[in-house]
Amino acid sequence: MSTRSSAAKRPLGIRLLPYLQVAPLALVMFLFLILPLIVILVVSFYDYDSFRIIPDFVLTNYAEMLTSTTIWRTLWQTVVYTLIVLAITSVLGFLVAYYIAFYIKSPTVKTAIFLACTVPFLTSNVIRMISWVPYLGRNGILNSSLMDMGLIAQPLDFLLYSKFAIILVYVYLFTLFMVTPLFNVMMRIDKSVIEAAVDAGAKPWQIMCLVVLPMTRTGFAIGAVFIITLVMGDFITVRLMGGGQSASTGLVIMNQVSLLQYPAACANAVLLLVAVMGAIGMILRGVNIRSAL
Repeated sequence: MSTRSSAAKRPLGIRLLPYLQVAPLALVMFLFLILPLIVILVVSFYDYDSFRIIPDFVLTNYAEMLTSTTIWRTLWQTVVYTLIVLAITSVLGFLVAYYIAFYIKSPTVKTAIFLACTVPFLTSNVIRMISWVPYLGRNGILNSSLMDMGLIAQPLDFLLYSKFAIILVYVYLFTLFMVTPLFNVMMRIDKSVIEAAVDAGAKPWQIMCLVVLPMTRTGFAIGAVFIITLVMGDFITVRLMGGGQSASTGLVIMNQVSLLQYPAACANAVLLLVAVMGAIGMILRGVNIRSAL
């Protein structure tokens, strides 16, 4: 009772101060996140024809989407891309973060390596994607080099405009989003734990697999959130590197928007959002994210 009475006696401005501090961020979140999601949800129930959007409440968009084998096949293809990229970036991100955290002693060198990793992000993703075309093309650098060395008799066609190219570029673009949270978690590991493992006779690979790996679950979870969100929402990479031979849910939504089929696009966006939030929810279910922030 004394605590409540003392709080009630404080001036109104003091009591409202925490709410006033949160208000700007809450307003931004409402205007640029919650409100657009509400608009997407509302428009997904609208009707439309070839020329206009008809404000109404119909379930046609969801009925057509849920009964379309193409939509489900495309969503499954998007999930497959996400799982493959998540697996590859997890392995690469863990190895890179482990090497930087435990093998490089100089803080200056660690900083230099991170700067080297982040420099490509100063350019557009589209430019970095296009840079792979002359390298992977039929007459590109890689095929020409392999033929000059006598390793292949003819150019490899699967290197470009294929699922291989899509996954390769995804890994190239998003691996750093796995390296950073893993490195952050590894740097917080108590060095006495590593020293105890060394004193017990553990080898480096045993320390990595049996000590460090279980203690970096939070880093994997944060990195997975980034990877899932970026890959499942992407359409540019599939369009440019797939050469029109692959599809994703994001690409389907973009095509529907270009055809002015906004209600159908919103319905697919809701489906994609549910899939992404479901995947993120399962990942974060048993992880304490606050411990790594």
